[in-house]
Amino acid sequence: MRFTIVGAGGIGAYFGGELARAGHDVTLFARGAHLDAVQAHGLTVRTPEGEFAARLGATNDANELPVSDVVIVAVKSYSLPDITPVVRHVAERGADVVPLLNGVTAADELIAGGVPASRVLGGLARVSVVRTEPGVVERRSGFQSIVVGELGGGLSERATRIADALRSAGVDARASATMGVELWQKYVFITAMAAVCGLARASIGPVREAPGGRRLIQRAVAEVVDVARARSVPLPDDEAPRTAAYIDTLPAAMTPSFLLDLESGGPTELDTLSGAVSRLAAQAGIDTPVHDTATAALGVRR
Repeated sequence: MRFTIVGAGGIGAYFGGELARAGHDVTLFARGAHLDAVQAHGLTVRTPEGEFAARLGATNDANELPVSDVVIVAVKSYSLPDITPVVRHVAERGADVVPLLNGVTAADELIAGGVPASRVLGGLARVSVVRTEPGVVERRSGFQSIVVGELGGGLSERATRIADALRSAGVDARASATMGVELWQKYVFITAMAAVCGLARASIGPVREAPGGRRLIQRAVAEVVDVARARSVPLPDDEAPRTAAYIDTLPAAMTPSFLLDLESGGPTELDTLSGAVSRLAAQAGIDTPVHDTATAALGVRR
């Protein structure tokens, strides 16, 4: 298959490299020193299993992007408005769009930005990847999974075809008939983790062990679940206690990427995480004090 990767940082470049190694036609939309390095030397991918070099196309000019079957969008949520015109350009030439962003609003934002709605699927990734230097990415997790599916539900031939291509590249990929539910399940987890670890400026272990820490986690989880239910998302009845129990099993050193961004002083996905929960809760007339507090407190720039 022919893939365009928009957002060639850690996650985008990693999956692009794996697809290229498997023989798929891959072009990265990248910028700066990373683009220069990939054009000059190719992409180096490091994993717990070893290292390989991938040769693939790379450009910073949307007009140079080839016709593709699929465009994977892997930017941070705060960069989505800037790259939406690029995604629209590729989609209008026939590519199906798979956003792998955090949150539950990426597809709606792409469609609002002019990307043809008929081309947009839902997608989510679970992987830990960092770009260690220009032209080099490193997968640090032992897992690497992608779920893709129709936003309206049901299995489709195109979602299955995309998942098959990803599996051919060694990715744990599958097509989902309940993509909307799966997006919210990930959202419940990552948003609760971002809120409690962000407020505490600590990894999950110290949060759990602090007085009232587990209660804070449970409330952060329950608030997102309440918002999902207010929006008629059919989450399982045990979603809140199950997610809180899972968080209780995480290694004490587990730190959400949101906290790393926060501590670095750069932009964060606060608006997509607790910020969106707070806004959606206000629209539904329900209270979300943990995420309201996180939105206000963590939005203060030092």
